[in-house]
Amino acid sequence: MTTNAHTTNTAHPANTGTVRRRGTAAGVLGAATVVTGLIAGVFYIFACAIMPALARSDDRVFIEVMQNINDAIQNPVFFLSFLGALALTAVAAWQSRGAPNRWWVFAALAAYALALLFTVAVNIPLNDDLAAAGAPARIAEPAAVRDHFENTWVAWNVVRAVLSTVALACLARALYLFRRPQTSAYLESATGSSASR
Repeated sequence: MTTNAHTTNTAHPANTGTVRRRGTAAGVLGAATVVTGLIAGVFYIFACAIMPALARSDDRVFIEVMQNINDAIQNPVFFLSFLGALALTAVAAWQSRGAPNRWWVFAALAAYALALLFTVAVNIPLNDDLAAAGAPARIAEPAAVRDHFENTWVAWNVVRAVLSTVALACLARALYLFRRPQTSAYLESATGSSASR
């Protein structure tokens, strides 16, 4: 009785590289999903709690609190998530080109890029205008400053909350499709050849 020495269970280098690339892609896609969820949560909490609560405050309190929030949020932890969501989703989109889940990742990238664009084009300039108004106690017409800021900022925050939530949902779907077991081309060809016998 002879044994085949070639049947030892060793990993082929090409297969090892594929597994490693899939592991990296899964990590990037998972990280993109997490940080996008964090940013969607930030916009969501502004939309459903912070801004409705501040709407009950008088003009000077509203201005002071928003100035403080806009100053405090400019920190490395927030920027790492805010910009990291875009960067990680872009990398995930590049890695997924040709994959079945690619359109979900591309849709997530487009949605989050729009949220970022609206933030830069609308919300940040309004934040800068509010900061330029100076100390709330010294503002001559706080109601006018608030009117210039509040309604527009709140409306566009809702838009970016929706867009970032759409991006999160698309990434979650892409991650699900990525994790779903797939039949390899080798097994499909083997099944087809055995079925034809």
